[in-house]
Amino acid sequence: MSRLTTAAMAALLLLVPVASRSEAAVDVEAEKAAIAKAVDASIGWFATKDFDLLFRTLADDPDLFFFSPDSKGTVHGIEAFRTQSEIWRDPGAKYVSHEIRDLRIHLHPSGEVAWFSAILEDCGEYGGQQGCWKDTRWTGVLEKREGRWVIMQMHFSFASDQVRDRVEARLREAMDKVAQGP
Repeated sequence: MSRLTTAAMAALLLLVPVASRSEAAVDVEAEKAAIAKAVDASIGWFATKDFDLLFRTLADDPDLFFFSPDSKGTVHGIEAFRTQSEIWRDPGAKYVSHEIRDLRIHLHPSGEVAWFSAILEDCGEYGGQQGCWKDTRWTGVLEKREGRWVIMQMHFSFASDQVRDRVEARLREAMDKVAQGP
């Protein structure tokens, strides 16, 4: 074989992987829609207490990790989360509402990893007392495993200035009530 033929064949072999990669191009919009659905389901499952749905949205392994605003809510691994989530089985724990705003999804070119940020309102009731995470900053990382998106990591936080403003408003209300007397 001549050098020119060998060089042409080598060049052709180098192009084959590129062609096959472009044939399997990632449908970015479809993947983002699937990611948005998984993100919403990770909170919305509580409306029907569909624990199977909840656990399908999360990585089923020890690498799962969450930071919560409360240090007691930090999660290391799916087993720890399964234990923590038992409280939601209580009939006194009730879904009120949730809203995800400003959801931004970024997809890695491989189509196998994504990350998101959003603002979350998550309201529930426990023992007759309603509580909400309002204006919660929420970020996370997902992996595509066996054709579905699962959350690997999440971080929830509150903007300290907004927390301060809410506390100050509550204090003013309490002081006003005291000043008005019985």
